[in-house]
Amino acid sequence: MDSSTGARARRLFGSLALLALGTVAVGGIAAGAAQAETRVTYKSAKSTSSYYQMGVQIAEAVGKATDGAVVVTVEESQGSVQNVKEAPKRGGSYVFTTPPGLVKLAIAGKAMFKDDDPAGYKAIRGLFPIPFLTMHMVVRADAGIDSWDDLAGKTILLGKGSFGAKEGEKYLELFGLKDKVKLADAELNSAVPALQNGQIDGFVTAGSYPAPNVMEAAAGTGIKILSMTDAQIAETKRDKLVIPAGTYDGVDTPVTTTTLPVGAYATTAMDDDTAYQLTKAFWETKKEMAETAPWWNAITPDQLAVLGVPLHPGAVRYYKEAGIAIPGM
Repeated sequence: MDSSTGARARRLFGSLALLALGTVAVGGIAAGAAQAETRVTYKSAKSTSSYYQMGVQIAEAVGKATDGAVVVTVEESQGSVQNVKEAPKRGGSYVFTTPPGLVKLAIAGKAMFKDDDPAGYKAIRGLFPIPFLTMHMVVRADAGIDSWDDLAGKTILLGKGSFGAKEGEKYLELFGLKDKVKLADAELNSAVPALQNGQIDGFVTAGSYPAPNVMEAAAGTGIKILSMTDAQIAETKRDKLVIPAGTYDGVDTPVTTTTLPVGAYATTAMDDDTAYQLTKAFWETKKEMAETAPWWNAITPDQLAVLGVPLHPGAVRYYKEAGIAIPGM
């Protein structure tokens, strides 16, 4: 090998060495970025529900508030019971929504959780409340229905498997209407066109207000939403809620109905920093989310007490920083 050839070889090897070092450096930076990104699964509800839309909003808000450091993926669910049952199995990246009552049943090993090991459920911790489930009995304005008693002889769609369907069925029985109402055999997602086409006289839905399917029904045809008396509400053993007049097109009087609290939960398997970031992002973007979805206006820190379990330590850290009173502390 002559001197010029040796020089070229040394330059080539030097270039390759620099390239290799550069590749390692870039790879190290990429690996560091990947490690810095925290991924969370947010188990919500059926993709057609308002709660799924809320999950999408929360995912976008968290991503924006954390500058992409926390990435939330919204996962469809068939219901709150499924959400709770998965909690002990899904690890620290799992967030789920459910009424607090189901968490209490799971921890106590009762009802639909009686065959499960309650130990896993005892690790469930609260993060923040989300808009409550609000019962809507929606009827056509021209159907001659002004009260629950007027439902006798009418065709009502309850849907299948959802909280609203089960609650609606319970109310019909409590109010003496079980064998007096014809139930449509259809899913809730067909309720609005069925109402508008006159195939049904009304439908039951449970979701935060203003509920998208009720808004759609009101926009396409005249509707009423039936109020409950205080005696009827007492029979349901649910909390009372008044939907303000004007919430829905054509519904110009307040509607007295029932509600069920709902919260977002994790388990102690979630690290404190992630729980802190999720909680902080939620509260600091809630006002912005409410600009496009008014249901967020109904949520306040005073509702932390409804969660029914201890708060996650990471969430506690945020609430203390923000000067928010923590129930029991």
